[in-house]
Amino acid sequence: MLVSQMLGDDDTIRVVARNGNGARVVNGARSVYALAVEAARTGIGLAALIERKGWGAAVDLEAAYRKGLLLSPINHPDPAHLHLTGTGLTHLGSAATRDSMHKKLAEDGEEQLTDSMKMFRMGLEGGKPAAGKVGVQPEWFYKGNGTMAVAPGAPLVSPSFAQDGGEEPEIAGIYVIGDDGQPLRVGFTLSNEFSDHVTERVNYLFLAHSKLRNASFGPEILVGDLPADIRGTSRILRGGKAIWEKPFLSGEANMSHTIANLEHHHFKYPAFRQPGDVHVHMFGTATLSFADGVRTEPGDVFEIEATDFGLPLRNALEIEAPVKVAVRAL
Repeated sequence: MLVSQMLGDDDTIRVVARNGNGARVVNGARSVYALAVEAARTGIGLAALIERKGWGAAVDLEAAYRKGLLLSPINHPDPAHLHLTGTGLTHLGSAATRDSMHKKLAEDGEEQLTDSMKMFRMGLEGGKPAAGKVGVQPEWFYKGNGTMAVAPGAPLVSPSFAQDGGEEPEIAGIYVIGDDGQPLRVGFTLSNEFSDHVTERVNYLFLAHSKLRNASFGPEILVGDLPADIRGTSRILRGGKAIWEKPFLSGEANMSHTIANLEHHHFKYPAFRQPGDVHVHMFGTATLSFADGVRTEPGDVFEIEATDFGLPLRNALEIEAPVKVAVRAL
């Protein structure tokens, strides 16, 4: 089942779902977040709850997308309680992309491996533990709260001080935290973990700075299991024409970590198990236009698609006007 959100004629949220048929409004659903909370409290699976509520009017999702009516597929009434986070060096092949940005001019040898290569090798050796065991922890980063989330079709805004604004095509897990602190997975979605790769390349310790950027995810959430082998396409459109296009792979068959291991190492922290919170946790990628020498420009459109996830995720690049910040004493 695929689930999304859009604005209705009265500017209220409409939850839309499709399950092998056309998209239809879900009767009585105020938001995907409200549905997820209801499913958690009643013990009914999300897909079963949607079926129970019943189907309303048919929706042309593609037309709604063109009109700018699609919203992020989940939000929180208080954006401060939605967390955008992610993990890197989790995909087979991702180390080569990252290492090319951080490479040391030195002889081969264990002591000369970059931190990226060391982290990647740790994942290869311990990222897929046996059932009931805990594997090695991955790289982890914070992107911001719900104020940094950008709806499908809306622009990703790069700060004026950024050195670059580039796409990262990823799969994200969507979670709500139950009343008892139990993390509950809503499903999976496409995401663009938009980052500043030039800043990151200056020094690996600038990774945190490079990740504090907008992110977009959606338009639809896949409710159910994540396919083991995901094959998608990431492209950049300039003036309506593709200037770069490349396939990307995801799913556990193409990863050095299991999803369960990545989830454990995120939610092991009590701060991320606060009742009612929403988490959008991005699982990494091995495909970047930046690694191929592409420099993006304002107006470029990032497009990420994979058949299992419904509509493609599209966002244009915009540059924020300079802002001068000065702290004022009280």
